[in-house]
Amino acid sequence: MNSDAASHPDRKLEIGVFECEIHLKFRLIEENCIFNDREKLLELLIDAFIAGADEYLEPIHSCIKTQEISELEASPEMRRQLMRLRNSSNLT
Repeated sequence: MNSDAASHPDRKLEIGVFECEIHLKFRLIEENCIFNDREKLLELLIDAFIAGADEYLEPIHSCIKTQEISELEASPEMRRQLMRLRNSSNLT
């Protein structure tokens, strides 16, 4: 959630459902064994990209697309969470 919105309790919190697509391309120096565990690999790649370029990581391309989607396109679990967030923000 947006920390700026949390710091202004008199401001109404607007929450939506977004679809995000991220394409990253970079070169990375790493141990070969890390590529066997997909979960660990994804975590390592995201951490490396966030840390930024250094002698072990060379960014080549990044593209990020986001778009707000209808709440009806979200899973029932996400819709329930969205209602909880909206209801809790109305209490302040």
